[in-house]
Amino acid sequence: MVPRYARPAMTAIWEPEAKYRIWFEIEAHATEKLGELGVVPKSAAKALWDWWATNPKIDVEAIDAIEAVTKHDVIAFLTWVAENVGEEARFMHQGMTSSDVLDTTLAVQLARSTDLLLEDLDDLLAAIKRRAEEHKYTPTIGRSHGIHAEPVTFGLKLAQAYAEFDRCKTRLIAAREEIATCAISGAVGTFANIDPSVEEYVAEKLGLKPEPVSTQVIPRDRHAMYFATLAVIAGSIERVAVEVRHLQRTEVLEAEEFFSKGQKGSSAMPHKRNPILTENLTGQARMIRAYALPALENVALWHERDISHSSVERFIGPDATITLDFALARLTGVVDKLLVYPERMQANMDRMGGLIHSQRVLLALTQNGVSREDAYRLVQRNAMKVWESDGKLMLLDLLKADEEVTAALTNEQLEERFDLDYHFKQVDTIFDRVFG
Repeated sequence: MVPRYARPAMTAIWEPEAKYRIWFEIEAHATEKLGELGVVPKSAAKALWDWWATNPKIDVEAIDAIEAVTKHDVIAFLTWVAENVGEEARFMHQGMTSSDVLDTTLAVQLARSTDLLLEDLDDLLAAIKRRAEEHKYTPTIGRSHGIHAEPVTFGLKLAQAYAEFDRCKTRLIAAREEIATCAISGAVGTFANIDPSVEEYVAEKLGLKPEPVSTQVIPRDRHAMYFATLAVIAGSIERVAVEVRHLQRTEVLEAEEFFSKGQKGSSAMPHKRNPILTENLTGQARMIRAYALPALENVALWHERDISHSSVERFIGPDATITLDFALARLTGVVDKLLVYPERMQANMDRMGGLIHSQRVLLALTQNGVSREDAYRLVQRNAMKVWESDGKLMLLDLLKADEEVTAALTNEQLEERFDLDYHFKQVDTIFDRVFG
């Protein structure tokens, strides 16, 4: 985790003290249920909860010192609790194994992280929707292969982003459901030394579901799906970031990141206004996607368990969620304050002499008796003259002067095909589909 790209609420979920608090809750809830079953004295859970109520601080350094000797983090924690609680602490961890604590804790942390990420997505969706409605009918050029294609509106660009992130939200809700499982099943997951009702009880207390078959660890296909979902969201973040970066290029300059008073773009060139936020988002997206691969490789563990996944998850659990939380918040800020230049959009559309209307002329010719092959040839030969003149010639003028074209279409019919508003007649339909 890099502090530069971290926000407090998400970081707090992954702090050692927060982790140990979840460990304690798991152990105390399990002991409580074991007391109800008569496996351990009910006084054991009471002693744990009484101590917890009056001693809320976790001594992370003391636990670390014990682990330096035991070389086992869960045993170190249990030893520290026993040193503080006393005799009743011996009934903790009855029939449990370390993975019961570790895997269930990871599930809690990922579920809580996901709740924050879902809030982030809601904020981003709200910002995109507001800007989409603002620019619903702002004309701009659509590009394919980076080349002028046909007119769109800037609102439609944003509506596409909204629909994509709405799908991301749906996937993330499913990923949360997938990951929020609890395992309290003991060594190799057979419940030989602990009743399944303990797992059900702990799961209910922590807002999780029991894992059907845990084999000592929760199966890592769940985690693979979760981190793959984060990777897809990162891809969507980068798609928007790359669009902004392209639009901010000097030759385009149809939109750009907000540039605050006193901000500097270059240490050498005072005129620079660089898309640093979206370039940063591209980098963060690469990292988040990179975490998906080790999560996929964690699926194939040996037999009922090994710990090859453990070191991986100590990295990717906090890093992926903390980075995505930061990236979503940063993208929301970019969208919210994005500077949009409709005049430049119009100027760029007009720059190539009306080439953007070529398809409408092609279709009109075919509808007036010209074969598609001939229609394409007639429009293209005039369009190439405009292209080669770098927009100094006008396509409409050349078409009006082309006898083969005017044999099929009148000047009035040609002029009708250069109406910009024609391209926006279904904008309302698309917005209704996206925003309901």
